[in-house]
Amino acid sequence: MTRQLGISPRNSYLLADGHVDMTRNSPPPRRAELPAQPQNIAIDLNRTAIVIVDMQNDFCGHGGWFDTLGVDVSPIHAIYPAIRSVVDSAREAALPVIWLGFGLRPDRMNLAPMVRYPFDRVGGGYGLGDPIQGKGRAEPHPILQEGSWGAEVVPELGARPDDIFVSKHRISGFIDTPLDSILRNLDVKSVAFMGVNSDECVFATLIDASFHGYDTIMIEDASTTSSPPPCHESALYQVRFCFGFTITSLDWVKAMAGH
Repeated sequence: MTRQLGISPRNSYLLADGHVDMTRNSPPPRRAELPAQPQNIAIDLNRTAIVIVDMQNDFCGHGGWFDTLGVDVSPIHAIYPAIRSVVDSAREAALPVIWLGFGLRPDRMNLAPMVRYPFDRVGGGYGLGDPIQGKGRAEPHPILQEGSWGAEVVPELGARPDDIFVSKHRISGFIDTPLDSILRNLDVKSVAFMGVNSDECVFATLIDASFHGYDTIMIEDASTTSSPPPCHESALYQVRFCFGFTITSLDWVKAMAGH
């Protein structure tokens, strides 16, 4: 009797009668052509994943942390349809869907002062892990603490229990997280990123992905920032110039059609 040993069929042993098959027979490439910048690209959908960054209640939702600070979250809400279309098309094409977001330890023991400082300064005394009373919320919650309402993906995006969820506690999603191990276990080579903020957590994670050897793509209109608008354009410029490629959500969805 043969059985698979491994969480992903793309990276598993086959065990049978005292024999271990470690060949990991990869499926043939599923080629998709994408009209991207600075040049058009082709990717293998069997080795591609999407990563949605920080689309959480505390950043995006009414009653969340940013909302209590007076941040206008309407530009974030404006990218919901683009993200949802990319996610839906990725599911139809059988791509891994990974939700990457802040998920802090209750004791904050792994948060260095430099990690906490920018958020505490901006928040005027309410920083990562501090309890807040969100506008319209019946109960207070600790900002972006793992398992809290503030750390949950906003419901409008339709995250599913069988998606992959990765918690981080820094701007980059690769530092001290299992993201790299998960992508390698899935035999992923190309990663498409989207979410908030395009010039901060999305950009930093994309850069680290390129440093780890992944092919990187940013979905332009499925990403935005609470920083001044030129910061978003600067992030797109840097991605195109140094770190990867950019594409619109409409062109992504068209490329996924039929796969």
